[in-house]
Amino acid sequence: MTQDKSQPGDEAAPSPEELREQVEATREELGETVEALAARTDVKTRAAEKSSAVKQQVAAKTTHVRTQLKDKAAHAAHAVQDKTPEPVRAKAAAATAQVHDKAAHLGELARDKAPQPVREKADQGMRAARANRAPLLAAAGALIALLLIRRARRH
Repeated sequence: MTQDKSQPGDEAAPSPEELREQVEATREELGETVEALAARTDVKTRAAEKSSAVKQQVAAKTTHVRTQLKDKAAHAAHAVQDKTPEPVRAKAAAATAQVHDKAAHLGELARDKAPQPVREKADQGMRAARANRAPLLAAAGALIALLLIRRARRH
């Protein structure tokens, strides 16, 4: 049977300084191990990290879906516009301009008469509408065009 341990006297005994270094290295390793184990058992922190990761995934997916919807709305608006006869498009453009002017006028009247908290909420809504102007205009144009087409077919 072989012995794994060396016989005393085969190697020089470690110096006190070497022993201190070994003890310090062992302490650092033990500290790192304890920290790793503590991190694994800290359910609250792990849940917060997971929640943060899920929030980031949801935000990315939301941005992706929003972009897809904008693209599809623009495509649908172009398809409707291409299939709509020129006189109907002209009427739709005139109706859109008229609705825009009336809405702007009514908005100014409402803003003048509304209390401050209501004005602030309305301003937030306007900023959101301006940020998504293209899809909103495309959808409104498509709706007006469809309504005018239906009206033209009835007559």
